[in-house]
Amino acid sequence: MNTIKLMILFVALVAVPFTGKCVEGGKTLPSVAITDLNGKSINSLDFTKDGKITIISFWATWCVPCKKELNTVSELYEDWTKKYNVKMIAVSIDDSRNSSKVKPYVDAQRWDFGVFLDINQDFKRALNIQSVPFTVLIDQTGKIVYTHSGYVEGDETILEDEIAKLSK
Repeated sequence: MNTIKLMILFVALVAVPFTGKCVEGGKTLPSVAITDLNGKSINSLDFTKDGKITIISFWATWCVPCKKELNTVSELYEDWTKKYNVKMIAVSIDDSRNSSKVKPYVDAQRWDFGVFLDINQDFKRALNIQSVPFTVLIDQTGKIVYTHSGYVEGDETILEDEIAKLSK
C-alpha cells in the first residue's frame, strides 16, 4: 500500500473518531449553573445572550494538551475578537481537590478571556463530553455549530476557519 493510502486509512480509523460530534449541531447550550473564579454562580445560557460568536473550551489544569491549546488561542484571541467579534470562555473541569489550582494558573497565563469552574462536571455531562480538551463553537443565534475533541498543533487554524464562516 502506498503512503497516501496508508495516511487516508489512518485518518479514517484514528483521527476521525476524535473529531466526531459529541453534541449534535444546531442544538443550544443546556442550562447549567457553573461558577466564575470568584465563586459567583452563572448560568451557561448567559454565555450566548450577547449575540457574539462564542468559543467554549473545556479543559483541566492536569491536561497538557488543554493548556497548550488555550495558550495558543490566547495568542490569537485579540486578533480574533477584532476580526470576528468572537468571545472565548474556558471551562475548567477540575474537581474540588484541584479547583484551587485554576485561578493561580490562569493569573500566571494572563488569559484575556473568561474562565469558569465546572467542579461537579455538570456542564460537561450535559453536553455529553467524554474527555478534554473539548471545544464547542456557538453561532450568533446561540446554536452549536461545531465541536472538536482533543488538540494537536494546527487545530486552532481549523477553528479559525469555522469562526470565519460564521462571521460572513
